[in-house]
Amino acid sequence: MSNSNETGKVGIGQELLGLLKTNIRDYVMYIALVVIFVIFSFMTKGLFLSPRNLSDLVNQAGYVAVIAIGMTVILIIKHIDLSVGYVAGFLGAVAAILMKNGLPAIVAIPIVLVCGILIGVYQGTLVAKVGVPAFVVTLAGMFIFRGLLSLTTAGTGTIIIKDEAYKAISNGYIPDIPISGNVHLLTLLIGIIAIVLVVYSQIKTRNNLRKYNFEVSSMPILIGKIVFLSAIIMYIMWILAGYKGIPWTAVIVAIVLLIYNFILNRTRLGRYIYGIGGNAEAAELSGVNVQKITMFAFCSVSMLSALGGILYSSRLASATPTAGTGFELDAIASSYIGGVSVNGGIGRVTNTIIGAFVIMSLTNGMNLMGIDISYQYIVKGVIFILAVAFDIITRNKRK
Repeated sequence: MSNSNETGKVGIGQELLGLLKTNIRDYVMYIALVVIFVIFSFMTKGLFLSPRNLSDLVNQAGYVAVIAIGMTVILIIKHIDLSVGYVAGFLGAVAAILMKNGLPAIVAIPIVLVCGILIGVYQGTLVAKVGVPAFVVTLAGMFIFRGLLSLTTAGTGTIIIKDEAYKAISNGYIPDIPISGNVHLLTLLIGIIAIVLVVYSQIKTRNNLRKYNFEVSSMPILIGKIVFLSAIIMYIMWILAGYKGIPWTAVIVAIVLLIYNFILNRTRLGRYIYGIGGNAEAAELSGVNVQKITMFAFCSVSMLSALGGILYSSRLASATPTAGTGFELDAIASSYIGGVSVNGGIGRVTNTIIGAFVIMSLTNGMNLMGIDISYQYIVKGVIFILAVAFDIITRNKRK
């Protein structure tokens, strides 16, 4: 009997190792995030995982996360956008000016998002139709929009935003169920719903794989994965429920994530994006309109940059001349840490979000520890190069 149990344990252990090796590029950033959380929680004596700091971390990571989602699409098709930071900063200032001149947030926000799309049309046209390299176009865009940001804030310096609805986007929280208590009940309810969706998604994915005779993990591994994910979700929701609940920033990021995850994984457009990233010439010969897909990618990243600028200016309740500085670096790093291949054709927006939280968790934790900004840049650079090197090594091993 004991031999049977030992054999079962060895079998499960071997399966876990095999699963980890096969999906190492997807799992490594989750492991890294957990390690970062544990280390900073210990180094800050629990302050890092306090309800208030975790809530602040979500708000801080929001603008990077939405820009990184757009950057992921661009990188998948083997292009890059270096202008996203100052596009975000400039359009955040445009939003501030519109509201300063009397427009309500509900009108200013759509205008800013449309401006983002128009910027994407301009840059996408140069890349897709004129043939100018994306690096050159977006590097020029970085200079142009940095100059426009300086012009829009000239004289006043910082533009104060007084619209309460706008400020609530990155400083507000979802309302609670009208029942008195010290715990945000709606946050816990959303956590339970999220767990149910995770269970449903995992089981459905497994059944679909079995339906087409693909190899699937054993039931103990599946149950372990579901329990692990459910525990993390409920732990985070419990911490947030102990403060003010789920920030509106998290809701916005979740909506953007769901939309782009659906586009990339469930639509023909998504298949075309991955196809172009894998081999643009072959995709074009197959009838894919590479120019249109490229235009979509640039419009998409610029629109999400506009949304990132809205989130950032909302959190600060102002637009500043330095807004947007380094945003593009955090977005690119988030994408690569999240598993986007340097060779294109590979990447998941769900993993990119984890990459964004890795980057922002490092920043948040080091700030709490009082580490000098110079060392923070060094640490980020080391993490970034390790992520890219890891991607190249794992791809070469598969070959």
